Amino acid sequence: MMANTRSYAGNGAYPDSYYAASRNIIRTPKMLEGAVTADVAVLGAGYSGLSTAIHLAEKGYKVVMVEGAGIGWGASGRNGGQIVNGLNASLDTIKRRYGDQAGAFVGGLVQEGGKIIRRIVSQYNIDCDMKTGNIYAAYTPAHMKDLEHKKALWKSYGMDDHQMLDKAAIQKLVKTDAYIGGMLDTTGGHMHPLNLTLGEAAALEMLGGVIYEQSPVIRVEHDAEKPVIHTAKGSVTANAAVICGNAYLGHVVPKLVSRVMPVSTQMVATEPLGERADALIPSDMCVEDVRYILDYFRLSADKRMIFGGGTVYGGTDPADVRAKIRPNLEKVFPSLKGVKIDYAWSGNFALSFSRVPQMGKIGKNTYFAHGYSGHGVTGSHLFGKILSEAIHGDLSRFSQFEKLPWIPFPGGRMFRAQYSTIGSWWYQFKDAFGL
Repeated sequence: MMANTRSYAGNGAYPDSYYAASRNIIRTPKMLEGAVTADVAVLGAGYSGLSTAIHLAEKGYKVVMVEGAGIGWGASGRNGGQIVNGLNASLDTIKRRYGDQAGAFVGGLVQEGGKIIRRIVSQYNIDCDMKTGNIYAAYTPAHMKDLEHKKALWKSYGMDDHQMLDKAAIQKLVKTDAYIGGMLDTTGGHMHPLNLTLGEAAALEMLGGVIYEQSPVIRVEHDAEKPVIHTAKGSVTANAAVICGNAYLGHVVPKLVSRVMPVSTQMVATEPLGERADALIPSDMCVEDVRYILDYFRLSADKRMIFGGGTVYGGTDPADVRAKIRPNLEKVFPSLKGVKIDYAWSGNFALSFSRVPQMGKIGKNTYFAHGYSGHGVTGSHLFGKILSEAIHGDLSRFSQFEKLPWIPFPGGRMFRAQYSTIGSWWYQFKDAFGL
């Protein structure tokens, strides 16, 4: 059943997105007051924190989660809702930078995040409109060549779930003349991202976890033997802490500020399209093109077109999201020219310079994960599981990611957005001219 309440009262209000308007769980936030203790304290109630917390609670740990706003308030509740396998950095890139062993390691686990999501959804009966299948769409022969290479590479790592699509084949799945072909991933999919986070929060609480919302963290004692997470009115002392603030961590943990940069992406949701929706995407799969600055879209459960794209380095919002996204929407689907847009919103993801997510420790018992670079839905669930393994004593997979070097952004904090924007122009040029 759709809920009409759009936001929490107070400063933790959700953005005015379609997801907030259609969320199916309305929580009564409990704020942190006073000093509490836990086996594990988790900062951030997005996918990374919730996955970590659920996996630990299933092992019997007492988990306390602290969130500055509401469950899924950040990227986890604003994103495109697409279950896309892999990391932003390709397996080719990882193999070239870090060696064959790293490539084989990552290649063996990039589909695990989607499996984790489906396991949690099934086990805890989470109502989040789960669908199957995602399509990579190509504009140019160069894009098709890249997809053919990706298919062959992934098959070499044991993943034979992809099917190349020529123009006629992709048009059977997505009714547009925009693409010359693409590739279908049968293990991908899409869902309502905010309802997924709300369902995961309910699962955590059913397992005995405690969640404090609207409790902004002001300081973390991460070098202590028992780390402490401080808010204005309370604190959590734990045997281990996990920092999962990602693009919305701010300056709470100064050691992590320079590792990632917030990047804004924008989305719109049209009015319900009824039968027109089924004619536009008869496959009901999600789609993303393979340009550097890409478009991504899918149908919601109530037959709206949810269409996203755009990039603003540094995390600032454009003045008019509708004006920015509408031209791309109408380019892909000319029949939607002038369609009414009911919702428009923006949100930040955390970009790492290498496009590889980062996982590590600061202090003896404080862990962190961030920098999914726009591929966080599956990656965050995977990293949450790996963090839980490390806290439980199995460091084998954690250590593989921890030892991957991170690269600072050129220009430092002051000029990193400008340098990234200039760098992106080259890739946009290549996309424009089919290079």
